[in-house]
Amino acid sequence: MTSPATRAAELRELISRHSRAYFVHDDPVIPDADYDALVSELRELERRHPEVGASERARVGAPASAVFSPVRHAEAMLSLDNVFDVDELRSWSERVERGLDTASTLTFVVEPKIDGLALSITYRGGQLVQAATRGDGRVGEDVTDNVRTIANVPHRLSMTTGAVEIRGEVFLAKADFERLNEAQRAAGARVFANPRNAAAGSLRQKDPAVSASRPLSFLAYQLVDLDHTLSLTTHHQTLAQLASWGFLVAPEAHVVEGVSDMLARSSWFERHRHDFSYEIDGAVIKVDDLSRRASLGSTSRAPRWAIARKFPPEERTTRLLRIEVSIGRTGRATPYAVLEPVLVAGSRVAMATLHNADQVREKDVRPGDLVIVRKAGDVIPEVVGAVVVDGEARAPAWRFPLTCPECGGALRRREDESDTYCINPACPAQQMQKIVHFASRGALDIEGLGEQRVAQLLNEGLLRDVADLFTLDREVVARLEGFGELSATALVGAIDAAKSAPLSRILIGLGIRHVGPVAARELARRFGTYDAMARAPLEELESLEGIGPIIAQAVYEYARDDESRQRMAQMSQAGVAMSEPGLDEAPDATLAGRAVVITGAIEGYSREAAVAAVVSRGGSSPGSVSAKTFCVVVGDAPGASKVDKARRAGVPMIPGPAFEELLATGTWSATLE
Repeated sequence: MTSPATRAAELRELISRHSRAYFVHDDPVIPDADYDALVSELRELERRHPEVGASERARVGAPASAVFSPVRHAEAMLSLDNVFDVDELRSWSERVERGLDTASTLTFVVEPKIDGLALSITYRGGQLVQAATRGDGRVGEDVTDNVRTIANVPHRLSMTTGAVEIRGEVFLAKADFERLNEAQRAAGARVFANPRNAAAGSLRQKDPAVSASRPLSFLAYQLVDLDHTLSLTTHHQTLAQLASWGFLVAPEAHVVEGVSDMLARSSWFERHRHDFSYEIDGAVIKVDDLSRRASLGSTSRAPRWAIARKFPPEERTTRLLRIEVSIGRTGRATPYAVLEPVLVAGSRVAMATLHNADQVREKDVRPGDLVIVRKAGDVIPEVVGAVVVDGEARAPAWRFPLTCPECGGALRRREDESDTYCINPACPAQQMQKIVHFASRGALDIEGLGEQRVAQLLNEGLLRDVADLFTLDREVVARLEGFGELSATALVGAIDAAKSAPLSRILIGLGIRHVGPVAARELARRFGTYDAMARAPLEELESLEGIGPIIAQAVYEYARDDESRQRMAQMSQAGVAMSEPGLDEAPDATLAGRAVVITGAIEGYSREAAVAAVVSRGGSSPGSVSAKTFCVVVGDAPGASKVDKARRAGVPMIPGPAFEELLATGTWSATLE
């Protein structure tokens, strides 16, 4: 008789061996069902005999975890700069050579750019201690419990000292993605659009058991030696080390000598992009020598020693079934194509934008046409044009409708604009999109109030305007289909919490024409409350830095519109604060009355945070350079037009690293020529 401890050890060894065969070597020696049987036996053995431990159990299920906690990366997880063709890639290699000041032949490693979710896994003394998503590059989310459920992530490494971070991508293999979607369909659950989204959604689950039920994999491509205990001098040595520890490393990664071979290998990946077991969207080229990498260094957002060659967006042909029009929150009527579904760049596309009436006319696409569909930037599907065959009959040219498809009201094209609008302010489509925007992440960020929920509340007659959100009755909501006590309480609680949202976010959410985040913050900072802003004369609004006559006129008219007055009064009565907090506790006003334009990336700041830092010190941060500009802060990858305009106007330009000094003192010691 084999003891439970001995059998558990045997099972763990078998599972580990077959995991390596399947995930690392892509050469399974037993059927999937047999592998699953081994896992099930181990789980049952650990359940009946807790004394044997549960070291492998997390791979196939783990207790629910709390909400993700923030994790600060020991070293920033930088993004990669992109190039899109051979000429741009050659130019990058020339910059690398100049940066190293060497004429010797460079060695590169060319790898597939896998379309997954970036992940960093930390090991100390060989033990997996933490896993985190990329996040903003400096702070990610703690997904340790979920990552422990990924079958090809080792829990232990053959090292007893030191700390390392293993970085790579979580992904779903093409075959696993298809099987997952088949299971989703059979269960009546949501079908995933593409492997990348499915992988990201599967990893970022609050319950690790859900992650464990998904066939996630991890591909490693970078090793960060936190304690400098390893003797590695090249990138291809680090890949070999990762493979020896049991990580999946791209077998297609190649070491090449010289620029010509590097260019050829990157083109090979483009030709074979569909031959991989997982989705790729480009090739990654890295300098192999680690000491040369250190010499090249990095910008605040990307290493200089690596680049991603993105492949051209994929194009497919399909049949255009009909052209329809959608209505947005401002009433803009946007034509879109309804298509025979087609797979483009890994996604199932059934609709694509046609932008506006001029675009439809210029492209001359008609219902019934065979059309070319492209995913611009691998994100937004668009119709490129029709495939017209001489002599083949076509439908008549499509005409833009005269009435709104949602409310039947008139559609009008504004002078000097390419867009057409529904002019009925009571249009239900506009009302829905206005409320969706008001609750969106960029505005009041009301969790649980997406498009479907808003449509339901509108259809039930519980909403007519954004102000109605703040008087929703929890008990009434709880009786609606799809709701219950818990979900109704959560929704109403999220809305109540939004009552204390800063005025700047409320102004964004109201969707006042021409008022974006920068203008909203300036208005909120200057006036403090909505009432003060609403009472301001037009001349005062126009005098604000970064506002100007167009925005000022829009705000002035909005504040005096009867419907707007009623909306804001209702919100005030419901307890919405409509004030900008923290004005009294602001930092020293080192930039009071000064306009600071920011261009490019500033290390340690997002774009929003940099602007907020200027505003909190009494300044403003308009989007363009003018004669009133105090200075221009120039970060990495700045806008050429802003730099040129500042140079012509004689406006001082300061480097990104001097931004902190500017905030603290209102002046600077370093100036750009």
